[in-house]
Amino acid sequence: MPLKTLKEFLKTHKIRHETMSHPQAFTAQEIAASAHIPGKALAKTVIVKIDGTMTMAVLPASYRVDFGLLKAATKAGNVELASEEEFKDMFPDCEIGAMPPFGNLYGTEVYVAESLAQEDQIAFNAGSHTELIKLSYRDFESQVKPKVVKFSVKR
Repeated sequence: MPLKTLKEFLKTHKIRHETMSHPQAFTAQEIAASAHIPGKALAKTVIVKIDGTMTMAVLPASYRVDFGLLKAATKAGNVELASEEEFKDMFPDCEIGAMPPFGNLYGTEVYVAESLAQEDQIAFNAGSHTELIKLSYRDFESQVKPKVVKFSVKR
């Protein structure tokens, strides 16, 4: 079942979306392949620490975070990948590594890669390693209000 908090949020805000099940997968590329979604339209959520603050970096599955670009875009002194141990308690209703890119539901700032912001539709983990939610990027952006910056490069 998709993440209850997110499901209620989407319903309350009348956001059209589709829930999709897929075989259990843990990497974004595996999820994209098993769900038959282009890697550029599958949003993966990476938790990074920007000057010590946990932040969501959301980018296409077929891209990787360029920490130098993210540091420059955020004008931060330090940007690094957060460990699962550091963020596991931030998303209590999600499986580790399957949190949706709705930082607004968790009090977390969200940065979105420019490359993802160009997509009409995006899909992302719905709190588990077997379900996705698909919706328009425009609806995602209107609710989450992410900062769109260039911080990703193709794999």
